[in-house]
Amino acid sequence: MSKYDIIVLGSGPGGYVAAIRASQLGFKTAIIEKESLGGVCLNWGCIPTKALLKSAQVFNYLQHAEDYGLTVSGADKNFGKVVERSRGVADGMSKGVQFLMKKNKIDVINGFGKLKAGKKIDVEGTEYSADHIIIATGARSRELPNLPQDGKKVIGYREAMSLEKQPKSMIVVGSGAIGVEFAHFYNAMGTDVTIVEYLPTLVPVEDEDVSKQFERSFKKAGVKVMTNASVEKVDTSGKTVKATVKTKKGEEVIEADVVLSAVGIVSNIENIGLEDVGIVTDKGKIMVNDWYQTNIPGYYAIGDVVPGQALAHVASAEGITCVEKIAGMHVEAIDYGNIPGCTYATPEIASVGMTEKQAKEAGYELKVGKFPFSASGKASAAGTKDGFVKVIFDAKYGEWLGCHMIGAGVTDMIAEAVLGRKLETTGHEVLKTIHPHPTMSEAVMEAVADAYGEVIHL
Repeated sequence: MSKYDIIVLGSGPGGYVAAIRASQLGFKTAIIEKESLGGVCLNWGCIPTKALLKSAQVFNYLQHAEDYGLTVSGADKNFGKVVERSRGVADGMSKGVQFLMKKNKIDVINGFGKLKAGKKIDVEGTEYSADHIIIATGARSRELPNLPQDGKKVIGYREAMSLEKQPKSMIVVGSGAIGVEFAHFYNAMGTDVTIVEYLPTLVPVEDEDVSKQFERSFKKAGVKVMTNASVEKVDTSGKTVKATVKTKKGEEVIEADVVLSAVGIVSNIENIGLEDVGIVTDKGKIMVNDWYQTNIPGYYAIGDVVPGQALAHVASAEGITCVEKIAGMHVEAIDYGNIPGCTYATPEIASVGMTEKQAKEAGYELKVGKFPFSASGKASAAGTKDGFVKVIFDAKYGEWLGCHMIGAGVTDMIAEAVLGRKLETTGHEVLKTIHPHPTMSEAVMEAVADAYGEVIHL
């Protein structure tokens, strides 16, 4: 039996990062993966979807070349090549993780791992043991009973990024990040897209102002939007899919080539031996403390299998925190109130901290500022004037409670707010920090100036 200091089960952005940090700290480390290194994020999630969205952006630029004083004739798309490029990008990233495993002398064990008592893991008949076992098995597309996925007419995100043929029409169920990113991609490629959301607004976890702006932008782009609506059942017996959608006005049947179910994810915790070891779960999640220790000594869990935001950067941070605690380092518990969320549709959405509604409900007296990109010189020059930056401060002490952005490139701007909140900066400090001109990022300073009644360019 091979013996390790640390074994990581799962090689997504939680698992492989935990393994690398463990190796850096001198632990003899192994990682177990049943499929491709990098997990869903690198192979079927974050990275390949961004490649698809980049193709959509380039295609959109070509279609609107005249807006920039350019003439392009005969521009068209090759859907198969677009998908092929995306898969190539994912493959390259997975090979990058393979390189990192070799570089850090981490043993890669291929196969399905099952936890056993006594700090052991069985991988298809071969047993391995470790002083510490970290569970990082991630999540998969959630299936609703009335929306069973057949992989052809009713699909999940995995099939959505590798379809052989572009559908003429698509119904997207759910308007979280996965749903709206695919809705944007297929709409930009020329598919007739209808998005169905059960709640009153698209991207319902976002600030209400952001949701309203996003819905306006989506409708302007040609996406059909149905909110306060639910898909009750689907009929896949014919050539198309017939979805029965319930709205406040009653029921209607919508036809499409394919239905994409994007109603969230479910943790991969079945059949991995949790019951055999006695590890406690609740509502489909493994219960852990601040250092990701389960109730059974020597077993830990990170990423999408534990409570908290199911995001790649969260899983990575949890993996590092978990391993550094094992190493006896002085570590700080993760602040889950300061996690940035990003959505990569067009326009992009990025946010951190409280929404205006949440801040009011928490009893804060607020200073709220907003700066539209329509007043930004960089946005005007780039032809990307949709959206705004919104900031929320505590009026009494100047604490930066929340920041919400919608517009071109905002996912690359949100880190300023995350860092500012981490360093407990105040509104006045942001306001007096000189931002470069012309940039999209100066909209943050301008929004803060608006909150404090000092805005110049509005």
